[in-house]
Amino acid sequence: MPAHLLQEEMSGSYTTTTTITAPSSRILPNGGGKLEKTLHLEEDIRPEMKDDIYDPSYKDKEGPRPKTVYVWRNIILMFMLHLGAVYGVTLLPTCKFYTWLWVLFYYVVSALGITAGAHRLWSHRTYKARLPLKVFLIIANTMAFQNDVFEWARDHRVHHKFSETDADPHNSRRGFFFSHVGWLLVRKHPAVREKGALLDLSDLKAEKLVMFQRRYYKPSILFMCFIFPTFVPWYFWGETYLHSLFVATLMRYTLVLNATWLVNSAAHLYGYRPYDKNIGPRENLLVSLGAVGEGFHNYHHSFPYDYSTSEYRWHVNFTTFFIDCMAALGLAYDRKKVSKATVLAKIKRTGDGSYKSG
Repeated sequence: MPAHLLQEEMSGSYTTTTTITAPSSRILPNGGGKLEKTLHLEEDIRPEMKDDIYDPSYKDKEGPRPKTVYVWRNIILMFMLHLGAVYGVTLLPTCKFYTWLWVLFYYVVSALGITAGAHRLWSHRTYKARLPLKVFLIIANTMAFQNDVFEWARDHRVHHKFSETDADPHNSRRGFFFSHVGWLLVRKHPAVREKGALLDLSDLKAEKLVMFQRRYYKPSILFMCFIFPTFVPWYFWGETYLHSLFVATLMRYTLVLNATWLVNSAAHLYGYRPYDKNIGPRENLLVSLGAVGEGFHNYHHSFPYDYSTSEYRWHVNFTTFFIDCMAALGLAYDRKKVSKATVLAKIKRTGDGSYKSG
């Protein structure tokens, strides 16, 4: 018996929320107690999307690990970027007030380009967006400079489907540093390329905005991530060039990068697992603060099809608040949300006992 789909009209015809309810328990014919029927709920809530669902059957190949090949260009550029960011920190006390506001604005908008855009919309298809919102999210994602949406979503789907195996691009079993930034400094494990090539990415290829961004990505990130955020403070309120470059651009960009990386590292290594103790991802509020809502990671890996990536919606989750605001404006719709009954059933079945209701 398939799970129930309930359509709730929130504020007009364009702000529906799809909710999955858990199946009811049944008594075995022989009186042997209750039978909890396991349903692949994602098949009901999101029938068009399967390639980000965890595959527990996949196991790493036996034998020695392939030789690590360092990408020295990335190592040098990442070192220089972080060096510039550290210098930017020393300039913070002498920044103009408007520069502080500009850094905060650019940080939040570019973060939304990752969280609401590349992650929840294009990687997981947890909600649908109208053209104006898609345009905003593509621009915001370009501001963030973390690979174009197509590549980001492809790698993220592989990460979910083969989490914490050699096919996971930032496999946390290889340690904090590797899952945080090290994976960008070496060649991908052959299993990542092999499994990534097997995914169905037709939905991304059909997105004209996504493919447009991919085609013009290099000049776009040069302008949106580096030139524009440096130019604005210098031109409009007379900030010095050094402050504009090292604070508004290099420091801000580095902060956004590390906030995102903490989801791959800290949120896979530190925290509780109230929904599924059998997987590595954990609930980490500090990560959620920095990553505007992405730190409820045990929940997210348990229910990747939930648009909120959290049971609690707006609680330490600015991205969910943003999506809900867009829904109120009619720009976001068909938000997927897992029902409380389904969540509680999951907690009872596989949680680590740390869950506190209310």
